[in-house]
Amino acid sequence: MRLSTVILPDRRWSEGGRETWQRAEELGFHTAYTYDHLSWRTFRDGPWFGAVPTLTAAATVTSRMRLGTLVTSPNFRHPVTLAKELISLDDISGGRLTLGIGAGGSGFDATALLKDGQEPWTPRERADRFAEFVPLLDRLLTQDVVSYEGEHYSASEVRNIPGCVQRPRLPFAVAATGPRGLRLAARHGQAWVTTGDPKLFETGTPEESRAAVAGQIQRLGKACAEIDRDPADLHKIMLTGFTPDRPLDSFDAFVDFAGSHAELGIDEIVVHWPIADSVFAADLAVFEKIATDGLAQLS
Repeated sequence: MRLSTVILPDRRWSEGGRETWQRAEELGFHTAYTYDHLSWRTFRDGPWFGAVPTLTAAATVTSRMRLGTLVTSPNFRHPVTLAKELISLDDISGGRLTLGIGAGGSGFDATALLKDGQEPWTPRERADRFAEFVPLLDRLLTQDVVSYEGEHYSASEVRNIPGCVQRPRLPFAVAATGPRGLRLAARHGQAWVTTGDPKLFETGTPEESRAAVAGQIQRLGKACAEIDRDPADLHKIMLTGFTPDRPLDSFDAFVDFAGSHAELGIDEIVVHWPIADSVFAADLAVFEKIATDGLAQLS
């Protein structure tokens, strides 16, 4: 089991941003991720910085901890320009980058670039784009020269030399629960990401949530079987904060949560760095004890 954190990009680098990323490494987190959004929900009217510059800065003040996005999506990204940024960031970090990637939702990211009167993509359209986005990005990160003409994206003799530090490319952590997304995770992912079943967040129980995650893992296994891939080779990440559980309420609550999800097959748990007066408020002392001692209780 690995323990990682998400540090939202809501603080100026000179006003606590730098210190938070450095403290995450000191606490021993496996990976520190950040959200790749233009803004996000209740944070929309407050400070919010870009994911790639934030991770680049974090790469220069850390040396051991992995870094990543949870998650990047096609909502405002193009695979050609994204690939160039990822190769650069993988180089700056010394090969410590993981790309969390998903189809994207229907929030602000999905509408910020629309013209007046233009309709946002439907769930099917987002899935269609995602199905084209991921394989093209895979090619762009593994081949020196790529040309491609698809329904949604194109690339004309795009050069990406020297490529990623990590070979054959940096790892993808694919967020998915539907059949098409799970097939993409099985084929292109080095990891799979879930936040549980969103329908259970407010009215479900922890037991129902664990059953839903178990079902997702079972369907992921079937998607792997379709291409003769061993599902054990696919890392399984649980991003907390969106299930009925409250693993940061206490040290024991976290240990119970981590143990029950390890039994399901989850091998990385991601907790949000506490943000006061927000949906991610938590006691920092409890959070730090979880970071340093939580997984030891599972052995």
